[in-house]
Amino acid sequence: MTTTAGNPARTRDEDAIGDPPASPTLVPAERYYSPEFAALEIEQMWPKVWQIACMVDHVAQPGDYFEYRCGPYGILVVRGDDGVLRAFQNSCRHRGNSLCVGSGSGLRELKCGYHGWTWDLAGSLKRVPNRKGFGSLHMSEFPLLPANVDTFAGMVFVSLDVDAMPLLEYLDAIPDDIAWCHIEDFRCYATLTVDVEANWKTIADGYSETYHIQTLHPELLRCVDDIHAPQQIWVHAGKSDQPYGVPSPRFEGALSDEEVWDAYVYTQGMLMGTAEGTPIPDNRQPGQTVPDLIAERTREFAAARGVDLSWADTDRVTRLHQYNVFPNMTFLVNADHLTIMTSRPGADPDHGELTMFLMTRMAPGAPYNKPTDMRMSADQAEPGIVLTQDIKVLPGLQRGLHQPGLTHLVLSNEERRVINMHRNLERYLDLPKSARMTGGQGASQV
Repeated sequence: MTTTAGNPARTRDEDAIGDPPASPTLVPAERYYSPEFAALEIEQMWPKVWQIACMVDHVAQPGDYFEYRCGPYGILVVRGDDGVLRAFQNSCRHRGNSLCVGSGSGLRELKCGYHGWTWDLAGSLKRVPNRKGFGSLHMSEFPLLPANVDTFAGMVFVSLDVDAMPLLEYLDAIPDDIAWCHIEDFRCYATLTVDVEANWKTIADGYSETYHIQTLHPELLRCVDDIHAPQQIWVHAGKSDQPYGVPSPRFEGALSDEEVWDAYVYTQGMLMGTAEGTPIPDNRQPGQTVPDLIAERTREFAAARGVDLSWADTDRVTRLHQYNVFPNMTFLVNADHLTIMTSRPGADPDHGELTMFLMTRMAPGAPYNKPTDMRMSADQAEPGIVLTQDIKVLPGLQRGLHQPGLTHLVLSNEERRVINMHRNLERYLDLPKSARMTGGQGASQV
């Protein structure tokens, strides 16, 4: 049996649907727009989960800091003088003022800009102006409030729950499943945060299924097998494998190699350093497939950066492994590509934020450089044709969810990573059975 690189338990011939359920899964639509449901998420879910806050690139040196916001919550990630990475609730113990905004370098202490209370980078209170006015105030009783922080493969995760399960346990099988790729060698050169008129779940759903490719991404469909894209569900996490450089079987063999190559160059050419319009190489070797050509060009592109990809066969260069982590994160990875995306709640349930971490594989041991953090509106954002299509569809999705006749989303087993997100949501919110999903594969019993 031929198996998928990095996922030996799954066959390449398995489709994205798997075993069809007895009936569709029905998810209450109000979860995507109800203020009461959003408040429940803020109260019971967001403080309990692990979330990616930034990359180690942001906080690599002593004195580096990064402020992570999610809804009303703020977490300050700081690299201490001792080199230890710590996280604190971003709140002055005096009257709650946020201590830092954004990200930066060179911190020697954490001083509140309102009244001057000051902590060291390990969170110990050091100075209180006019301290005698507080009477018997013991400095040791007012450290910064801690948050949980840990790293995985260059990603910095935080949780407001200091008793949260270990991060590696939360990530299920992901660390072992992707170990072959050494994603710790990727470096973040920029982040892009896009303000979107859509709920954070509406955003996250878009990168949790491949069902939409055939309609929303016609250009991409010409160079990706969206049917034989096997999925796997763990607990907090799920996975999909997508072969690139081949046409969707929906074309029934009607596309030539040249058409498949052109589609890949148009939608993904930047991943192999190839400009739009570059024709298929005319020096092909006998038996060399389009994926082989893509892999060869990608290895050459990597070599120009000092990166040796000789260890990666065609499948590891062209098969995209997409991992979803509850509640709001996905990362897409192959031998020379890593993009991380996350969504967060906005000012109300109809608004959210999409953040993309843009990465480049570097030679092992390459130094960290501070990423450029950008923010823009959905109208301004054009992060490539495929992601732009994903962003543009979101406001219409969110508006449609409000329609009074649309009481439930009707989900296929092909959308089971979306279903798994809702299954976890129900668990964290401890929803009564009457408010849970119905149908599908025992969804109402979870």
